[in-house]
Amino acid sequence: MSSYKYLKEEAFEANMEIPMRKLAIYTWGNVSAFDKDKGVFAIKPSGVPYDTMKPDDIVVMDLDGNKVEGKLNPSSDTPTHIELYRRFENIGGITHTHSPYATSWAQACRSIPLFGTTHADHSANEVPCTPMITKEAVETAYEKETGILIAKTFLDPASVNALDCNGKLRKALVPAENPMVLVAGHGPFAWGSNATKSVYNAAVLEEVAKMAWITLSVNPSAKTLPEYVINKHYERKHGKNAYYGQGK
Repeated sequence: MSSYKYLKEEAFEANMEIPMRKLAIYTWGNVSAFDKDKGVFAIKPSGVPYDTMKPDDIVVMDLDGNKVEGKLNPSSDTPTHIELYRRFENIGGITHTHSPYATSWAQACRSIPLFGTTHADHSANEVPCTPMITKEAVETAYEKETGILIAKTFLDPASVNALDCNGKLRKALVPAENPMVLVAGHGPFAWGSNATKSVYNAAVLEEVAKMAWITLSVNPSAKTLPEYVINKHYERKHGKNAYYGQGK
């Protein structure tokens, strides 16, 4: 019996959320589940449709890119997942999709402005879009460099000249507090404390992207939410004195 059955089942269930939440069609997405203590993660196999995939098809990898368990090839995005697990603390799951609204913002190479409280409930910042990946990076190690680009956009924005919605150098962001990103010309990635939470954040990102798109369609001059409202909504859900929900 597999010693990683628990991890493969977590990854499988999370991957099945992608079509359920209409975040991707065919094979256009993947989720991984990370066991930090064991240094391994389980991820969707490459090119396998959701409606035929089984828990045993999930592939277990280590952070050196070695296959630990599984008969199939892992997702082609595996090196991106590895870089994010290496560089971002306290994440236990990653989701990548090509959901239409979030991907449209990524293709436009635009970050998603923080227009309303729905967005502020999940992050106190705009959803960043990375700079366009360089030709050299694509030719060197495309998927790995994609992960590095995401990490630098968050942790060292000056190194990649990552700009915010106002065209100013982006400030460094805490990944755990801003669990979503757009990769320019490509699409969205989201992460969370576990695989299920990462899919939840991917679904939130798609809805936020859709709302922002509609907001600009209704009013192309729409202003971002005032900072005092942003802080109120984020803190009431995530702050030390949070009161949203039924408590811990």
